[in-house]
Amino acid sequence: MHELSILENIVDIAAFELKRSGGLRIETIELEIGTLSGVEPDALEFAWPEATQHTVLEKTRKIIRYIPGQARCQSCGETFDLPYIYHVCPKCGSYYKDIIQGKELNVKSMEILKE
Repeated sequence: MHELSILENIVDIAAFELKRSGGLRIETIELEIGTLSGVEPDALEFAWPEATQHTVLEKTRKIIRYIPGQARCQSCGETFDLPYIYHVCPKCGSYYKDIIQGKELNVKSMEILKE
């Protein structure tokens, strides 16, 4: 389960930003996770309590925004939803595409309490 190592990196990012800002604690963290990123939502939710226990994120409210996959066909130019990476263009059947969105894995924002 690589979700645990992803969460460890998120904790490290949060700890760095908290220290850099001189804040007391992180109230909210917002994550953007693409449906094509390879992150399993259930595994992430399962690992969250263990990964954040005794860290700066232990009592932090998390917001996760899942970004659906979307692609543009290189053959015909059609833009289409991409539920999985090997999905073909629904217009022409081509496998050649540019992924527009869905591979994101970002810490979008943090609300840091300073007082």
